[in-house]
Amino acid sequence: MPPAVALAVVITVWELWTRIADVPVYILPAPHVVLERLVSDLGFFARHGAVTLVEAMAGFTLGSVVALSGAVLMAHSRLLERTLYPLALLVKVTPIVAVAPMLVIWFGFSPVPNVLIAALIAFFPVLVNSLTGLRSVNPGTLDFLRSVDASQTQVLLKLRAPSALPFLFAAFRIAIPLSVIGAVVAEFFSGDRGLGNVIFVAHHNLDMPTSFSAILVLAVMGITLTVVTSIVERRVLFWHDSFVSP
Repeated sequence: MPPAVALAVVITVWELWTRIADVPVYILPAPHVVLERLVSDLGFFARHGAVTLVEAMAGFTLGSVVALSGAVLMAHSRLLERTLYPLALLVKVTPIVAVAPMLVIWFGFSPVPNVLIAALIAFFPVLVNSLTGLRSVNPGTLDFLRSVDASQTQVLLKLRAPSALPFLFAAFRIAIPLSVIGAVVAEFFSGDRGLGNVIFVAHHNLDMPTSFSAILVLAVMGITLTVVTSIVERRVLFWHDSFVSP
């Protein structure tokens, strides 16, 4: 209720200010204008939104798989951690806006650059949290498994993986919205589909109602993905202390 009230207040002030100050539509459209534009061409925004969603989820999946694989390797070898972690950090600090045009040149105007950008931006949070979780195990339990001659695979599946799940879902809540951002940024440079391209074209045409409508769809998409992640987390981690009622 409090967020809903705060959002209603913001929208009301926004609407009143655009009416009282007679703000031009090409600078800041009123909320009712944005809503009318969205509803009048809902299929258009749904079609481009679906493209962005697929690219973002494909990138998130690719980035998470690579990050998890790297985290498992580094959790079992300090040498590999010292070797691979600086490379992962290099990926993190490299501006995505600088990488996107190069990927378009290499892979052409196709969904591939968009998926790769989404994967790159989702990669680092999943890697760091996964590595932290895989190493945050109970020392007594680890010594016990080693005393009964448990294999590395058994230790991973029985101890390290369950310990890493809370960290992993925390990373997912960060990485999933970031993957959407990555797909949108990539769409600024490649192809003629997706909400990123819609925003880019609308901006150059001073079509602010279309631009704001696309942003609204992206906001709803990000909120929905975050809520779905939280629901799945609660179902999977029902046994964890953070979800057990006192």
